[in-house]
Amino acid sequence: MLNADCPCGGGELYADCCRLLHQQPSREATAEQVMRSRYSAYVLRDIAYLRESWHPKTLSAAPKPGEALETEWLGLRVLDHRENSDGDADVEFVAFFLDGGKIQQLRERSRFERVDGVWRYVDGRFLPPVKLSRNDPCCCGSGRKQKKCHPEC
Repeated sequence: MLNADCPCGGGELYADCCRLLHQQPSREATAEQVMRSRYSAYVLRDIAYLRESWHPKTLSAAPKPGEALETEWLGLRVLDHRENSDGDADVEFVAFFLDGGKIQQLRERSRFERVDGVWRYVDGRFLPPVKLSRNDPCCCGSGRKQKKCHPEC
């Protein structure tokens, strides 16, 4: 996995991208980078990192150690990212996954707050699915156009 593309879709190798945060949270990381690293952790089924990146006040909602994470994630698109002056941040994204053989979307505006200088996931608000154009890059991350790869997205 180290020499493979990072699941977050940031265009770097996993070893040079999300793995760095998976190994050691950083005060320099933006809320968007933490959100991307959390997506990668879901893809890689890294519950320990998901729990570490969760805000202590909402940690009870995090996956439990040993819990099975079975969703097959296909791709991620970050739609918006705002760090606010009052110490919190919002990251809006859409993640694509397979469910019953059909490609589905999870669109969320995630809220982050700093704990000891490091962004932590607090909670998220679900949003309606995005409308994809036939000429958009495919939701599966193949790099092909939507109409040529997965027109059903």
